[in-house]
Amino acid sequence: MSEEYILQVKDLHTSFYTDSGEVKAVNGVNFNLAPGKILGIVGESGSGKSVTAYSIMQILADTGKIVSGEVLYKGQDITKFDKKQMHGFRGKCCSIIFQDPMTSLNPVYTIGNQLMEAILLHTDKDKKQAKERAVEMLELVGVNEPQKRIKQYPYELSGGMRQRVMIAMALACEPDILIADEPTTALDVTIQAQILELMQDLQKKMGMAIIMVTHDLGVIASMCDEIIVMYGGRVCERGTAEDIFYRSGHEYTKGLLRSIPKADGGKERLVPIAGTPINLLNLPKGCAFCARCDEAMKICLTEVPPQVQMPDGHYASCWLTYRKQMEEAGGAANEQ
Repeated sequence: MSEEYILQVKDLHTSFYTDSGEVKAVNGVNFNLAPGKILGIVGESGSGKSVTAYSIMQILADTGKIVSGEVLYKGQDITKFDKKQMHGFRGKCCSIIFQDPMTSLNPVYTIGNQLMEAILLHTDKDKKQAKERAVEMLELVGVNEPQKRIKQYPYELSGGMRQRVMIAMALACEPDILIADEPTTALDVTIQAQILELMQDLQKKMGMAIIMVTHDLGVIASMCDEIIVMYGGRVCERGTAEDIFYRSGHEYTKGLLRSIPKADGGKERLVPIAGTPINLLNLPKGCAFCARCDEAMKICLTEVPPQVQMPDGHYASCWLTYRKQMEEAGGAANEQ
């Protein structure tokens, strides 16, 4: 493994086997995550972003299965780990925060019990030390009166406070990687900003890598080192925030950006993406987005587009971008 990456996902395919057939939720996803970096995975519901995260953690539903591909953590393929090895990986090496803290926290146990359980499972601390660590973590994530909070139940806390508890629980064992699956969806805008700021602050303090999964490009615009755009279980585009927002190379990415309200309050009309998301039970032979794309060509219907490197260094999987690159390369060759 290259020493510069802590996590490498290679040609990952994950499916769910239902009564209606095989749902191909993730289809050949590739990406690398460097230590201490923040990677954003964005896409609409059903794009495969959350399933990618759950595949890394191996917390898929009973009908789900990693069909092929590799997930390398420090060079080890965790898709081949047994239950004991995965138990050690989760929490200690990689943790996850879910979008709804109320359903993630057990309503019949106190905050302290749930925090201490995670610490006792993955460290060699005793109960007294685990309680001290729980209080310390609540202080770290900005929960006021932590000694009081550890005795309370989830329903006694606000949504933002519960999400802070979930972050504390995820970070209690100081993992190398934190996966945040829509961590601000259930919160109001003001609390969203506070949680995102908290995560950035903790990431700098602890030096961990973060995978931020969201449907909202605006959430990750300012905090991610790299962004992956997914559609139909595939990666459409990959690059920095500047690449994605100002030099988009895929029509789906452009469609997402056109549907985002502008902060300046301008009168520019929002343009929704036409059509409906594809049926993952019956994926098209070619580009997953072709049925909704105004620029679709004949080849888009029959062949999956290759990953094309743009002149600025970021990547897009789009036949239109590929054709433009070939034309520009041909033109440059003719000039010479």
